Amino acid sequence: MSVVIEVINLSRSFHRSQSLRDKSNDTVEALRGISFQVNKGQVFGLLGPNGAGKTTTLKILSTMLAPSGGEAKIFGLDTFGQEQQIRPFINFIFGGDKGFYWRLSAVEILTFFADLYGVPRSIQKKRIPYLLDLVGLSIIDAQRNTESYSKGMKQKVQIARGLINDPKVIFFDEPTLGLDPASAIEFRAIVTNLAASGKTIILTTHYMAEAQQLCDQISLIDQGRIIAAGDTQSFIELAGKHNIIEFSYKAQESSKIALLIASREPLFHKEQKIAFSVEDSNKAKALTGQILQQFDPIELKLRKPTLEEAYLALTGN
Repeated sequence: MSVVIEVINLSRSFHRSQSLRDKSNDTVEALRGISFQVNKGQVFGLLGPNGAGKTTTLKILSTMLAPSGGEAKIFGLDTFGQEQQIRPFINFIFGGDKGFYWRLSAVEILTFFADLYGVPRSIQKKRIPYLLDLVGLSIIDAQRNTESYSKGMKQKVQIARGLINDPKVIFFDEPTLGLDPASAIEFRAIVTNLAASGKTIILTTHYMAEAQQLCDQISLIDQGRIIAAGDTQSFIELAGKHNIIEFSYKAQESSKIALLIASREPLFHKEQKIAFSVEDSNKAKALTGQILQQFDPIELKLRKPTLEEAYLALTGN
């Protein structure tokens, strides 16, 4: 497969003033030498907690920010220095309603951005209706002011705007933030189809189920460093060799649960449902026996961790 995006030892530092009176600066290292590659047609997940460096990485790759060190290349071109050659082939899709003129209609917004990208009017006449249909906006809705749109409808306009120049590389920064479940499902179907058509996608999201469904490759970034990388399954395996024991208990067994929690910390505990992470099969067997001996579980299952649980284990949260 051909490499579309290549990041080599990328770093970025910012200088931050302590206060208006204190003119001394301290240095914030947003990125501390990260490296990864993304191939054509892949959905690449860049995951991590707030402040980890995800958005800084996307800004550098989308030519909006200069790196402090290292290299960031798209199609072999430097994102800082050769940005004019890169920009016609990329686009950036935000989550939420940033960067819009909500007194315009969806058609007017798409026409405006198409003109900015130099898309000929003859192509716009076909592409704009196609994109409106792709994201599920009716022509009637597309002709009224977008300030009256729901959050889901606004996000559909964002996605259509991000595709107006038919980009080969698309950056999605938390694109389903605040979307209702139906709109999120529609978005995931669009991303899957875009990747199948050969588009290369970098996605940041805090919804691990979304990442598990969409991403071919994942890199987990924390405090400016990549701490784990791989395909979804190997990423989950990196979380450890542990298994998850999960069971539901009866209300009258709450005092017994308190004693169990005192002896081992649960992975989660909510509404008479509790789960524990166990390192190996022998310990899993022993804990299962203990649970069956002390409780009358409504449901008991042994399973592998989800991507969300792997993420929490690897970031230490």
